[in-house]
Amino acid sequence: MDKHQDDSKINLEYDIIRNDFKRAGEASSDIKSILKKIGIDSKVVRKVAIVTYEAEMNIVIHSYGGNIKVTIKSNNIIIEAYDRGPGIENIPLAMKEGYSTATNEVRELGFGAGMGLPNINKCADDFKIKSTPEGTRLLITINF
Repeated sequence: MDKHQDDSKINLEYDIIRNDFKRAGEASSDIKSILKKIGIDSKVVRKVAIVTYEAEMNIVIHSYGGNIKVTIKSNNIIIEAYDRGPGIENIPLAMKEGYSTATNEVRELGFGAGMGLPNINKCADDFKIKSTPEGTRLLITINF
């Protein structure tokens, strides 16, 4: 984690490693803890925790690795999740609840139910997604 602070915002950044199920969830847990410590409303903390967990797990499960950046401002939280490929072939399909490309091994671990992107979308006040074979970028804003 890298933490920078100035007058108006706090920046957090986490590297997420492909198939690292031992550490999966650590970034979102740390973000949740920091938000609680600085007094962010519990409803906002819950939304951010869901968004960052789902993004983190998608990077672990589906990509070649990536990172999550969180910017905490006075009236919103911006979450940027990037990965290094292979991309999402069909974004509208991936946005449907229950659709998943997770392997059987991932499903046996209890992941890959196809709720990641739908859950992110439900929690976000603004959600943008771009995907190419080189990688996927999520930009999520949660207002408060």
